[in-house]
Amino acid sequence: MDSRSPEIETTSTPALAQRVLVLQGGGALGSYQAGAYQALCHDDFEPEWVAGISIGAINAAIIAGNPREKRIGKLKEFWELVSSGSPMPWAPLVQSDQGRSIFNETSAALIATFGVPGFFTPRFPPALAWPAGSPESQSYYDTAPLRATLERLVDFDRINDLQTRLSVGAVGVTTGNFRYFDNVEFKKLGKKIGPEHIMASGALPPGFPSIEIEGEHYWDGGVASNTPLDYVLDAEVARDLLIFQIDLFSARGLLPQSVLEAAEREKDIRYSSRTRMNTDKAKKVHDAKKAVRALIAKLPESFKDDPLVATLNEAAKENTVTVVHLIYRSKTHEASSKDYDFSRLGMIEHWAAGERDVHLSMKHPEWFDRPQSDETMVTYDLSQEGSEQIK
Repeated sequence: MDSRSPEIETTSTPALAQRVLVLQGGGALGSYQAGAYQALCHDDFEPEWVAGISIGAINAAIIAGNPREKRIGKLKEFWELVSSGSPMPWAPLVQSDQGRSIFNETSAALIATFGVPGFFTPRFPPALAWPAGSPESQSYYDTAPLRATLERLVDFDRINDLQTRLSVGAVGVTTGNFRYFDNVEFKKLGKKIGPEHIMASGALPPGFPSIEIEGEHYWDGGVASNTPLDYVLDAEVARDLLIFQIDLFSARGLLPQSVLEAAEREKDIRYSSRTRMNTDKAKKVHDAKKAVRALIAKLPESFKDDPLVATLNEAAKENTVTVVHLIYRSKTHEASSKDYDFSRLGMIEHWAAGERDVHLSMKHPEWFDRPQSDETMVTYDLSQEGSEQIK
């Protein structure tokens, strides 16, 4: 892409682009991402770069921290572990939406009471019993089990050897600034990614404690932005990108009919990735750069060696971005507790939904080799049966 002249628009296709996996936060819904990744492997999608926030950071670390042949097994091991604390439902109970809703809420209540195996445990004594200002007083749960799980399932040496690029986002508690822990950028600084960086990305308050890194305390990146898409777009402006963005909350939904539905809808909106907004913003930038290139082409020869023109020419260069957007869409029996209902039944269903949506998307292979010259950022939502929707 660096060789592009101001007068000529190059033609690119997604098939030739750098492959990126972008994983949103969403707690127990994260098994949807694991199922989607498994299906992508069947279509020979090998990401060069994995970026995640919160549960997406955990899935991303497991993927980047293992060779390809071990990734699915490690993801299954993680999700079977964290879903082992909730009992399987009595079969007749889940034959109706009402019965299933009762089971879901019961499961979520058990998780809130007893924690999640290999992930977090309730504090005892509880947070309010600890002296103000102590680390234990600032969260309801202890996430020490997660560190042990990450150390067992993730090869951090592989991550720090840059076998696969990994980027995970967190927010500074005292500064409010968003920060990405990126193994490529860390390598330049002589730093290494460790379990604490993944834990920081998933430290959602007030449930989980902040994680201290280099003297600053960090919370879950979802506090500020629940998707790393912006970071990926800002960090790579030279190579073309093919991004599979796997979201766990949908920005679009029906008008709520009850208080419980309103609580769920509010959470969906708060944590959704607003991909349409990112696409519109990218198009405005593209139009501006295209205008700059056209203007430079009209300049007299005497101006083309001017340093200011060289600066504008460099700033006007573009890569092309294709985003295949996969979104988990809630079932009628799910409520606002869906992101902390770590039941085995829920895990299996979410995993299967991720596989299904990828297979539906791959029924439209024509986009993969479609020339992308007029628009530098195109977003597809192909997981709706029977239709191709282009945002």
